[in-house]
Amino acid sequence: MKIIIVRHADPDYSIDSLTPVGWKEAELLSNRLVNVDVDQYYVSPLGRAKDTASLTLKKCNRTAVECQWLREFACRIARPDKEQPGITWDWLPQDWTKVPEYYDAEKWCTTDIMKAGNVDQEYAWVTSELDKLLEKHGYVRENRYYRAVKPNNDTIMLFCHFGLECVLLSHLLNISPMVLWHGTCAAPSSVTTVVTEERRKGIAVFRMLSFGDTSHLYAAGEKPSFAARFCEAYDNADERHD
Repeated sequence: MKIIIVRHADPDYSIDSLTPVGWKEAELLSNRLVNVDVDQYYVSPLGRAKDTASLTLKKCNRTAVECQWLREFACRIARPDKEQPGITWDWLPQDWTKVPEYYDAEKWCTTDIMKAGNVDQEYAWVTSELDKLLEKHGYVRENRYYRAVKPNNDTIMLFCHFGLECVLLSHLLNISPMVLWHGTCAAPSSVTTVVTEERRKGIAVFRMLSFGDTSHLYAAGEKPSFAARFCEAYDNADERHD
């Protein structure tokens, strides 16, 4: 089985849609994805994800199943250096890296800050919905792997968001999402591919073949958008700092 996770194109958060650059990215993305044989499409209910998916779906003459759990990871937490609550995955490195639990796939959401933001509940909901979907496609979660009840070569495609994507990957790969949120960056319109591996009959795990692939942009001479990144050097005044 293959899972293709697509992050929405360059966003205009003020209208929950895409910027002009984002629409161009979505078009280039659709030129790539139209050649992929997909059994079922799933999409976030948020506009920027649905707009990104719309060009691919139109070219393929297909529809997508809208899933609430594919929306951006919704929890707000009290980041140590700020008074107002903020998104779960936007921490300063000097704060989150000093907490050993945040590196642990089982303990990362047990800290007081995470519990206060109900992060553990949101994470449990999203990952349980993912497992329900995978069970429909023949794979049943058991401990840290999946029983291949009806093993197959199906391909499903999920149009969603960076924070949510890291949650899905953390569950499939048994990694703390804090490490993925802060150690990776999936650029707008990027494509991540995960496949099952069944080395012994009936026992499957997921392996990531590629993460945040933007080759469709490079092939067209289009530079990936900077969204989701912060400045490479502090003195880079034209890049986002906080």
